Amino acid sequence: MIRRFAPGSVLTSLPEPLTPDALVIGAGPAGLMAADMISAAGRRVVIADAMPSPARKFLMAGKSGLNVSRDQPLPEFVSSYFEGGEWLAPILDNFGPEDVKVWLDSHGIEHFTGSSKRIFPQGMKASPLLRSWLGLLAGRGVELKTRWRWDGWDGDGYRFLTPDGPRQVRARCAVLAVGGASWSRLGSTGSWTRLFEDRKIQLSPFKPTNVGCRMAWSGHMEKHYGQPVKPVRMQAGSAVVHGEFVISRKGLEGGGIYLLSNRLREGEPLVLDLLPHLDRATVAERLARPRGRNSFSNHMRKALGLTPVKIALFRECFRGEVTDLDAVAGALKALRPQISGPLEIDEAISTGGGVPETALDGNLMLRAAPGVFCAGEMLDWDAPTGGYLLTACLATGRHAGMAAAGWLESRVAT
Repeated sequence: MIRRFAPGSVLTSLPEPLTPDALVIGAGPAGLMAADMISAAGRRVVIADAMPSPARKFLMAGKSGLNVSRDQPLPEFVSSYFEGGEWLAPILDNFGPEDVKVWLDSHGIEHFTGSSKRIFPQGMKASPLLRSWLGLLAGRGVELKTRWRWDGWDGDGYRFLTPDGPRQVRARCAVLAVGGASWSRLGSTGSWTRLFEDRKIQLSPFKPTNVGCRMAWSGHMEKHYGQPVKPVRMQAGSAVVHGEFVISRKGLEGGGIYLLSNRLREGEPLVLDLLPHLDRATVAERLARPRGRNSFSNHMRKALGLTPVKIALFRECFRGEVTDLDAVAGALKALRPQISGPLEIDEAISTGGGVPETALDGNLMLRAAPGVFCAGEMLDWDAPTGGYLLTACLATGRHAGMAAAGWLESRVAT
């Protein structure tokens, strides 16, 4: 249990504050990378994290195979970001996909590039990499404080709620890497925004990305929950994805939908081609064949090879008469599910919004708080899954950490 400040308590009653050279708040990939850079410069670093153990979202992502980056030329890699790619470009230029592979090598982690160009550790897990990383930091004297929840600034110090009561850290500089606003059970709650608002630091509203979309299903769809719909061509605006998605209790989820989530979030309609390997004329011709005693659903299955889940989805979304075969063919090639927006932000893999570029200088230092740097998913950029998220967290953590080390060096010089 984290003990809160008693009414009327004052900081003079607290234990002596910790006084490292640098404080890093957040022990995810961005925070650990920042601590790595600062400690490599010979500085004393304290990392504080609200959770009982570090990098929980990183470890969860690794359970399905840790996708650390994507083996693409840098311009193509940067252009894949939904938002913020131009801002991140010079940072990714200094730590992009090739640098991620070198970094994995430095930790003794063998890796490979799959057919989709995604880069994975050979063991497909995050835990060996995290163990090596934490061991490196501990060997440099980096202190990790868990269950330390940042509760705001206090003059030139940082106030924390801890299991042993309120504590304070006074550091010469700080890197904030406190995450976005999804997966709150793993620590990304977005609650830090109130601390920024108290200091009138500019923020962009959070928005869900890499997230499913909501559908109001009829009872007939229940038996299809968890079923993949594939192959299918998905389109939202000018963005087109070939792949699959899953019917869930709440709506449509899975990789293909996630890649369109930024457009669907903004209200662009979803258009599905359930038969991407057939043109409309062929679909219409096959539907027109005699069906004998077959039900129309059986006729679609036999004539077009439609799976039961595709037939159910068509039935759920088609509002015309099945006797109008031209309309049926058109719907099978351009089905328009009536989605009602994205799922809740806490169900999103990641979020856009947070600290905008305009609130920071080129070193990712807050213009309103000299000596305070920001990194990771708390920054206002938006990326698809597939290695882009983690690479940007590592790259911005490295950039902020090196800038913080430079800040400390400049303070000594003056």
